[in-house]
Amino acid sequence: MSATRSAMSRVRLLVSLLCLLASMILLLFPPVTTAQTYQKAVWIPVEKEIEQGLESFLRRAFTEAEAQQADLIILDINTPGGKIDAAGAIGELIRQSPIHVVAYIDNQAFSAGTYIALNANEIVMTPGSSMGAATPIDMAGNAAEIKLISGWSNQMKAAAKLNDRNPDVARAMVEIDTEFPGLKPKGTVLSLDAERAKEVGYADRLVSGKDELLKQYGIFADTMQTIEPTIGENIARWVTSPVVMSMLLIIGLGGIVVELFAPGFGVAGTISIFAFSLYFFGHYVAGFANWLHIGLFLFGILLMILEIFLPGGIVGAIGFISIVSGLVMAAYDTEQGLASLGIAVLITAVITFILIKKYGFKGLINRFILSDEQRNEQGYVAPKDQRNLVGKKGIALTPFRPAGVAKIEGMRVDAVSAGGFIQAGVQIVVVQVEGTRVVVQEEEQKE
Repeated sequence: MSATRSAMSRVRLLVSLLCLLASMILLLFPPVTTAQTYQKAVWIPVEKEIEQGLESFLRRAFTEAEAQQADLIILDINTPGGKIDAAGAIGELIRQSPIHVVAYIDNQAFSAGTYIALNANEIVMTPGSSMGAATPIDMAGNAAEIKLISGWSNQMKAAAKLNDRNPDVARAMVEIDTEFPGLKPKGTVLSLDAERAKEVGYADRLVSGKDELLKQYGIFADTMQTIEPTIGENIARWVTSPVVMSMLLIIGLGGIVVELFAPGFGVAGTISIFAFSLYFFGHYVAGFANWLHIGLFLFGILLMILEIFLPGGIVGAIGFISIVSGLVMAAYDTEQGLASLGIAVLITAVITFILIKKYGFKGLINRFILSDEQRNEQGYVAPKDQRNLVGKKGIALTPFRPAGVAKIEGMRVDAVSAGGFIQAGVQIVVVQVEGTRVVVQEEEQKE
């Protein structure tokens, strides 16, 4: 019995030693994990500022990737951030995609770029790259109001939870006035380099560069397609920027005002047409404007022109509303469209005031009145009042077919017949005078 127990003890000791040896081997030589291999991959750049034009391009790119039956999308993210509403729409696009999405950060993915990366299935970074610093800022470069920060923090936290990442790290990237022990002190925002991101679980793997990245996923560079923005999409990205939007509207409206003060249709009018054309083209390519919006704008311009000839204010007011509606509805966001148009109108009003101060109202009014005078010395003679010829009789000097020449009270008078043909030499009588138009008919002969 004691021998059996001794043998059992030796067995237990041997098993324990084997387990300890296995643990030491695993610690010294961790298993090499290989990523799943994919058959068809597409490479999509996510560069520069994040705005609605980028959202439009990515929607087209994801649709094209699905049409090609791709099973892997690699987003090459290099952005300082941008508009959080555009980032929110891009995040939703990534989440809803049936294709596996990898966010590849080779340089920077700050602010809204971090949010886009968090929505991907995996995040891969290179040494020296960074992500984070996602506090929303206003137009003046200051931190946004607490309500916006709170909402954005929740969005970042939700995105982090998608792939079981620590939500507090996402919050630390947004919330300035909150301390996160072990992550950041109060009064700062968190940004992560590649090594730190891997530590806290925000980078799934680190690679030396693109070649190693493709090798990790079993992709050959010569078989991978890159989907890039078209020229039109690049223009759309530029035009839909809030600053450029406002500038185009300022140039367009300012050009119209300057043209009203300048003689003839010249440079200002041409620049104005170009600015409005670029505005609508960019928003049309981006998918925000359609022919209804363009039609409203053109209809408004037509009504404003008609107001010159049909004074009263109603036609002009309808035209103004139509122009504003077309411009605002073409924008990706009504609030942003109204803001850009408001800035443009304000600056245009300043330009108008300056031009009126310099040229007076005369410079504007002279565009709509005839300023040339017809003088007798220059050979101009006002038409005579010939209403006194009504009822006068004369003779047709030429045939009337229906116009002809008659002799009335010793004067040659150009006239037209009231009815049919009148032979030369026939007695005529004037029946009507309208301005310079003298109407005659053959005199009835008494029996």
